Amino acid sequence: MAVTQQLARIPAERLAFCHKSAGESPDGDPHWDPPTADVLDLDWAPALLESVCELGGLDDVHLNALRHSTEGDTAIDLGFLNTHPHAIGPFGPAPTALPAAQVARVSELLWQIDLPALLTALPTEETEAVSLIGGPALIVGGLRKYLLDHFDALREFYHDASQRRLLVVLRWD
Repeated sequence: MAVTQQLARIPAERLAFCHKSAGESPDGDPHWDPPTADVLDLDWAPALLESVCELGGLDDVHLNALRHSTEGDTAIDLGFLNTHPHAIGPFGPAPTALPAAQVARVSELLWQIDLPALLTALPTEETEAVSLIGGPALIVGGLRKYLLDHFDALREFYHDASQRRLLVVLRWD
């Protein structure tokens, strides 16, 4: 199975429960199991979206919001989610998170990004466009559709998290 970007939106209380559970469990099990409806698999889209936004000339404020949406922040200690044998992201960097206030700001800024306009900076020839942004040789359905679908899913995910005042945990798995 390929390593892909995974996001989960959860209440702060649930994260506190997982932290406590990891500390009290003999084997450090945090009982991490967010509902499927609150998990998003971004596949390999984060780096490709960032490349397209850079090529399209997206301003720093919005580009940083996009980066935060896929990289998180280290302000929340998630070490307990990264311990063997129950690590939630054993194949990539340590899990990170965004607190609810940052989720709200990121959500607002993501909705201001016009990805279709930024995609016009890509060459029209698919293979050339994929090569330019460093994507895999074959993207089923086409590069632009792939990027739009994943970006729309990311925006919707953050919008819902913002509306529900949830934090977002990010990991590669």
